[in-house]
Amino acid sequence: MKNNNRTVIITGGGQGIGKGTAMRLLMEGFNVVIAEIDREAGFEAEKELSQYGRVKFIPCDVSNEEEVKAMVSETVKCFGGIDVLINNAAISVNKPITEISLEEWNSVLGVNLTGVFLCSKYCAPHLKERKGSIINMASTRAFMSEANTEAYSASKGGIFALTHALAISLGPDIRVNCISPGWIEVGEWKKESKKQVPVLSEMDHKQHPAGRVGRPEDIASMILFLIDSKNSFITGANFVVDGGMTRKMIYV
Repeated sequence: MKNNNRTVIITGGGQGIGKGTAMRLLMEGFNVVIAEIDREAGFEAEKELSQYGRVKFIPCDVSNEEEVKAMVSETVKCFGGIDVLINNAAISVNKPITEISLEEWNSVLGVNLTGVFLCSKYCAPHLKERKGSIINMASTRAFMSEANTEAYSASKGGIFALTHALAISLGPDIRVNCISPGWIEVGEWKKESKKQVPVLSEMDHKQHPAGRVGRPEDIASMILFLIDSKNSFITGANFVVDGGMTRKMIYV
């Protein structure tokens, strides 16, 4: 699916799933804006990925309304419009509920959930012009948990609900879907100062019904499927991409 002059914004696109998705979409012919708060990661990604196509790093804290408005405005100025928004930026603070502060809780919700709201709000008029698409990155943590993940899990559950609300409000001009990744290994997709070769055991792979731990390209492939105009009947849906882990019953 090669595309000429189609533009996608990827929040948190400087590392991890966002960076892997940016590379894949560039290779498919999209212009890519990396909206990233980490300047080191953003500039590195822009330089590294420029060999694949037109990519621009725009510094942005997605929890800050003015920065989001500026990022959207600069994107339109540079590329003429917006076809796809991928709300991928996320942080986590995993502490016992008796220890996590209100400030930390609000910080996680601000980036992970309010960021989706703000980016969707200010991209919506531009997406409507091009019959565009929004992809929100939820998580299997929206539906199952480990201990001490209240803030992160709540934010991802909120994204799941916000997705179907946006699909109803913005349709039929804009389709809105979300993806819930499971274990996606991103060690090699971090910025240079944090990059690490993953150490995965045979059991890490075998515990997945699909037989392996996930990779960023697994999520990028689902994104490409969802934004393809041939799949225009899909909106308001959540797609779990986790190698089957949430379907596996575990007995002790």
